[in-house]
Amino acid sequence: QQPLENSVVYEMNVRQYTPEGTFAAAQKQLPRLKDLGIDIVWLMPIHPIGVEGRKGTLGSYYAIRNYTEINPEFGTMKDFENFLAEAHRLGLRVVIDCVANHTSPDAVWTTERAPQWYERDSSGKTTYTADWSDTANLNYDNKDVWQGMADAMRFWMEKGIDGFRCDMACEVPLEFWQETIAGLRADYPQMYWLAEGEEPKLHTLSGFNASYSWELHHMMNDIAQGKKSIPELLAYLEKDAQRHPASANAFRLMFTSNHDENSWAGTEFERMGDAHKAFAALTFVLPKSQPLIYTGQEIGLNRRLQFFEKDSVVELVDLEYGKEYRDFYKALCAFRHNNEVLAAGNDVAPIVYVEGAPETVLAFTREKGDNKVLCVFNFSAEATKLTITGEAADEYYCTCCDATKEFKAGDVVELEPWGFMLLSK
Repeated sequence: QQPLENSVVYEMNVRQYTPEGTFAAAQKQLPRLKDLGIDIVWLMPIHPIGVEGRKGTLGSYYAIRNYTEINPEFGTMKDFENFLAEAHRLGLRVVIDCVANHTSPDAVWTTERAPQWYERDSSGKTTYTADWSDTANLNYDNKDVWQGMADAMRFWMEKGIDGFRCDMACEVPLEFWQETIAGLRADYPQMYWLAEGEEPKLHTLSGFNASYSWELHHMMNDIAQGKKSIPELLAYLEKDAQRHPASANAFRLMFTSNHDENSWAGTEFERMGDAHKAFAALTFVLPKSQPLIYTGQEIGLNRRLQFFEKDSVVELVDLEYGKEYRDFYKALCAFRHNNEVLAAGNDVAPIVYVEGAPETVLAFTREKGDNKVLCVFNFSAEATKLTITGEAADEYYCTCCDATKEFKAGDVVELEPWGFMLLSK
């Protein structure tokens, strides 16, 4: 297994991942993910979905009826256990979604637990957040809820999973996570915890390994659309370095798509256009980054997946389909794995910007020991040139062209529109 700090995460939408939409079918595809360079497979919620208030035909994974059962749409508990065993045999970690903020309105807890387990309005009805009318908010003023959720998470750890991606992590008290993570880590010290949230205390107080870089994601969209530029990106990176210092040992999940963005905001092709590859590459090389690939991105899928209906990515099982993107992401994963200087964690190699770069170019080196990378991005629809400085001059292996390149101070590099180079020594 890759160390957590240099791992690549794959978000698997089980319903859409294969024509069958089952664990048994997905299990057969795990060697493909291993070959791609994936280290952590994050499964969107795997539990039964509520019927009351259900959206669409099949409903939202995030409206959970029972935290300790398997969604029959995906198969049986035995099917899940077989999937998990095969993933572990291949050296993959498996994490599942933990939806701690709410259940479905007809969840087993609504009848098997006291009424005080839920937030309720003046008439006694359960409440929900935003337009999530297929959910019911849990009441975290009640410590019994804390214990119930911790017990449900322990159930899955005892099955052998490797950790959790925690949905809307800041919607419940950070102290809940602090207590629960500490309690589970006492028995499972190698657990991986990913928070959907950006609050620094998710790391410093609660103990999460990784948190979402939502602000970076939206900034990348804005740069691709001409709404922002390199200075704003540099300011963001400086701010994020201060909010999440190396001492916090924080991984920052970076992505050009995920289930929310794909279904509701659009594909990376819609949001980023010709810039989508450059920004995908950026997520693999920034300090503290932990890159994420969402179902279908590895074949260049250019459509929004339906969220409440069956909408299989049938092209995934054809290994010749989307070969350009399979090769692209495989090269990015290999670049990440082969260069320890890119690892997140508490000993992050600093970023050193190449001086004198054009205003549309982000160029930097990162160096640790005898490992050095030079990363150059033209975030513009116009071709441009970069003059190599003494700091960046060296002999490198170029991932993009699979060749050795030697750069001397004063050499001029031509960059295509939205072009980039990843070089390593």
